[in-house]
Amino acid sequence: MRITLVKKVLADGQDCRKCRDVMERLERDGHLGRIDRILVADERNPASAGWMAAQHYGVDTAPFFVVRHDDGREQVYTVFLAFVRDVLQASGPNQASQ
Repeated sequence: MRITLVKKVLADGQDCRKCRDVMERLERDGHLGRIDRILVADERNPASAGWMAAQHYGVDTAPFFVVRHDDGREQVYTVFLAFVRDVLQASGPNQASQ
């Protein structure tokens, strides 16, 4: 399983409020190390990787998570608590990196 977090950076260079909150919670709860990559949707660069991912998955909110399962299936989570429940808590600390 591989987990990608897409977060938004505002025109002033700061993470959006929700993205800051999610990053803080991931770190506080010991889950940040389970995120395999972080893509940034930078308001100053419409061609940034995060914007491309958002367009590809049809997502218009940030942050969001893309979970790629070992069988190739992908799931997109736009609700942080659902992501935590369905992925982080369900798989346990050692399962997400497999």
